[in-house]
Amino acid sequence: MKAVVYERYGPPEVLEFKEVEKPAPKNNEVLIKIHATTVTSADWRVRSLNVPAGFGLITRLVFGVSKPRQPILGSELAGIVESVGKDVRNFKIGDEVFAFSDAAMGCHAEYKCMPEDGAVVLKPPSLSYDEAAALSFGGTTALDFLRRGELQSGEKILVNGASGGVGTAVVQLARHFGAEVTGVCSTANMALVRSLGASHVIDYTKEDFTKNGETYDVIVDTVGTAPFSRSKASLKEGGRLLLVLAGLPEMLRAPWVSMTSSKKVIAGPVSVRTEDLRFLARLAQAGEFKPVIDRRYPFEQIAEAHRYVDTGRKKGNVVITVAHRMNREDAFEA
Repeated sequence: MKAVVYERYGPPEVLEFKEVEKPAPKNNEVLIKIHATTVTSADWRVRSLNVPAGFGLITRLVFGVSKPRQPILGSELAGIVESVGKDVRNFKIGDEVFAFSDAAMGCHAEYKCMPEDGAVVLKPPSLSYDEAAALSFGGTTALDFLRRGELQSGEKILVNGASGGVGTAVVQLARHFGAEVTGVCSTANMALVRSLGASHVIDYTKEDFTKNGETYDVIVDTVGTAPFSRSKASLKEGGRLLLVLAGLPEMLRAPWVSMTSSKKVIAGPVSVRTEDLRFLARLAQAGEFKPVIDRRYPFEQIAEAHRYVDTGRKKGNVVITVAHRMNREDAFEA
């Protein structure tokens, strides 16, 4: 099968197309023929080692010290189950699914195996493969942080970086949970953020939300520009700051803030639950949640997609469409 491989850390130029062995499902796995995947900020950071302060060594220990341990990036996919292991009971050949491999990566390829009890669920019928592929990364991150932040209906929440992959998910989910949402973004993205359900939108190029006198029950920082030192005056008593993107020093300070004040700082790795993917699928099918797609690139142009994500200016998600080559068996069946 064709896959995009990187054998050293660096810019998008390190990516190469290679023919690699097509995986075979183990007894408890499904083999998915991938029709769409994504390039996320996580792919950019893992590929380039451009990570928040204090995480350089940790990232190398997790993903490979001198070179990548997993040479295929990509954590999201949508496609069709092509074959199943002998113990699989929850999926059958032909099922349309989407899946999230998280730190295991491996989705920038034509095929991927996933355990049937892993983060793989049936695709909502109303969503295209492109849309389904973009459900997981932003959606599961947003759900996990909103859960840890104990967001309640009627509370006021501010989303810093409201137009990104995680930010657009937080805006929609917070609105679904009954919160009053304020989004912070650039001038060009204000209409988008309003369309997702934000009651108020702040243009960060013209206004500093930390200096306008407004206070919030929850502040979500998805871009790393609103640490507690900057945001604390904008939090109500009992308010929670959710640091989706934070350096190690900021994360280590979080428990101290919670112990010495009425406010809380919540940071750290996301816990991915398969039930969260099912929840997102139900919301998407009902029209309550829809992943925002900024750009689509064919598989062959994935390096260009990485270059765009590297700019930090994407709106929502960047999707890669995978067109499969017809093999002799397919031609015979057709």
